[in-house]
Amino acid sequence: MDVIVTAAAEKFIRRMLRMGGSADSGFRLVVTPGGCSGLTGAFSVESAPTPGDLVLDHGGMKFFLPAQSRALLDGVTIDFADTATQTGFVFHDPTAAAKNCGTGAPAPAGIANVSIASIARRPASAARSTE
Repeated sequence: MDVIVTAAAEKFIRRMLRMGGSADSGFRLVVTPGGCSGLTGAFSVESAPTPGDLVLDHGGMKFFLPAQSRALLDGVTIDFADTATQTGFVFHDPTAAAKNCGTGAPAPAGIANVSIASIARRPASAARSTE
């Protein structure tokens, strides 16, 4: 699997892992087709992968990737933007075309945004029951 993680994305992911996990935790990234940019995503910090997840080590960070996410992320660069108009992951896929839903005008090819609002929240009781 060929995925590039930029320094900005790595910094955000490491921060999430420090704040929400233990030494064995991983970053679960679920990407599905849909949304106005062509991809919809959600992410969370998990204590262990779920059955069927690929555990990908990137510089000491663990990613937990389900099969469908792996297929969609192959060849993609994962970036993170924190600007006045956008905060979240930006996926650069050189093989995809996207559109700008806000204006209907074309967006740069292959850019999909996933907001940090998509962070999956687990109830405290669920977090305790898995550890």
